[in-house]
Amino acid sequence: MLYPQTELQCVDIVNKNLDCEKMIIGNQNITRAGTSRQSVYDLPNIDAKTYTLGLSAGFHDAGATLIDSYGNIVFAGHAERYSGVKNDANLNQALIDDALSYGKPASIAWYENHWLKRTRQLYSGEWRKAIDFSTTPAKLINPLLKQRGLMPVFKKPPVITSYGHHLCHAAAGFQTSPFDKAKIIVVDAIGEWDTISIWQASYTPEEFASNPATQGKGRAQYKKIWSQSYPHSIGLYYSAVTQYVGLKPMEDEYILMGMAAYGKAYQTAYEENLKLLTDDCKITFKDNLHAGIDDEQFSGTGLTEYDIAAGAQKVTEQLLRNIFVKNVSREDNVVFMGGVALNCVANAMLREHCKRLWIMPNPGDCGSSLGAAALQYGRRLKWLGPYLGHDMGGEYPVDKIIGALITDKIVGVATGRAEFGPRALGTRSLLADPRGEDIKDRVNEIKHRQKFRPFAPMILEEHAHEVFEMHGDTNPYMQSTYKCKQPNLYPAIVHADGTSRVQTVGKQDHPGVRALLEKWYFMTGCPLLLNTSLNIKGEPMVNNRSDADRFELRYGVTVCS
Repeated sequence: MLYPQTELQCVDIVNKNLDCEKMIIGNQNITRAGTSRQSVYDLPNIDAKTYTLGLSAGFHDAGATLIDSYGNIVFAGHAERYSGVKNDANLNQALIDDALSYGKPASIAWYENHWLKRTRQLYSGEWRKAIDFSTTPAKLINPLLKQRGLMPVFKKPPVITSYGHHLCHAAAGFQTSPFDKAKIIVVDAIGEWDTISIWQASYTPEEFASNPATQGKGRAQYKKIWSQSYPHSIGLYYSAVTQYVGLKPMEDEYILMGMAAYGKAYQTAYEENLKLLTDDCKITFKDNLHAGIDDEQFSGTGLTEYDIAAGAQKVTEQLLRNIFVKNVSREDNVVFMGGVALNCVANAMLREHCKRLWIMPNPGDCGSSLGAAALQYGRRLKWLGPYLGHDMGGEYPVDKIIGALITDKIVGVATGRAEFGPRALGTRSLLADPRGEDIKDRVNEIKHRQKFRPFAPMILEEHAHEVFEMHGDTNPYMQSTYKCKQPNLYPAIVHADGTSRVQTVGKQDHPGVRALLEKWYFMTGCPLLLNTSLNIKGEPMVNNRSDADRFELRYGVTVCS
């Protein structure tokens, strides 16, 4: 059987007339636009003084984003931070309440075409999921709006607009980027059918400046120029290897990336075992890796789990490099999105193949809540940084943190707005002096994690080139690794391969984190700190003061707020 190659083919499988779909919200019949049948996606305007709520849920790592009519991202948060369930796939009332406290949306945007997704589920044999209509957007959202009398907050019935999964990834990246036009590369495990997609994005010409609703800015438009269909997927491959070595797929891929530094990346890593074939950018796997890897594939090879991890990392880098080389020039601005864009080792290599690379700090499915809202808004968003989640309030406790570092060398910090994304960037962080020989072991003991896993540093931007081979780069969101020039001075933040996942902190970045590093440098001569996520083992990062108190009680580490 041939795999459907386009969204339109898959749409036609279900219904020839999916351009307009009826959805039930509360007691209201709402009409939403279906998948566009145009090659260029022209996006709607939104009335002044309104809000759009973007939502993603149902698979893993649910999220919510609220955007106002001026392009401000007023809230963006993870469901897991409120439920305490890591990578929680379900929306919850606390998350929605927090989002709605900033404004009452006139419309709701959903991060995928769930009907199109069901065709792929039917094809792959996931019959129960395909016919489970309790997971439609209306069924997931409606109870959250009705509970606690939330429905009356809307002056008129909310409209749910569904956008394609990969299109939401693309929009979350492009409309937060500094680019007027860009190539967008989306690589994840799976969308509806797409596993890789390449887009050309730009803003419409300035004739739209005459329209007051656009506020002098053109509307975003997207043209898909290439895609790869299920089941052939780089993301599924990496997740399958993650599961094979005993880790949790769709969650522990970052651990596999850390393991890779301890193994030998053998030349035939995967090509001979599972017949990986590449022709230009097309990727073909002999087996459907959605079902995992058969134990027989690596039996008798003598390979360790670390070797297998190293092989997976090597093949992933090779495939991504091939995609970039074939589709991107060194004059292109590139937006890289999807869960695979969290592979910071690969990202370091990909930067060499384009003019500038932008990765929104939350490129996975949770970040697609922002992408859905961005598509509904239609224009460039005002990106001021990733501190968009739950607000604990208070000033950044610089002096308290410094005092704890001087005394104990390790301290937690939980204050202000939480980071939107998987990286702790200073407001939900466990910090430590990176110079001690015993620091890495002490932090590992606190976090109860494998000793082979690396820790990341945060460093004053102007000193980054002194410690790391960054060649003028900035990396404020920990998205790439760099070679450390002075590993003996900072043993706690250097991985087995001699690299570190660096967070540069400039004067334009978080003022509290910047002030902390400046004072730390003034007092110690050390321009960096070890920075890892503040979380109890098996749980997401702390979200509020209650979570911080639990961490403090369990591990005996001061948490400054």
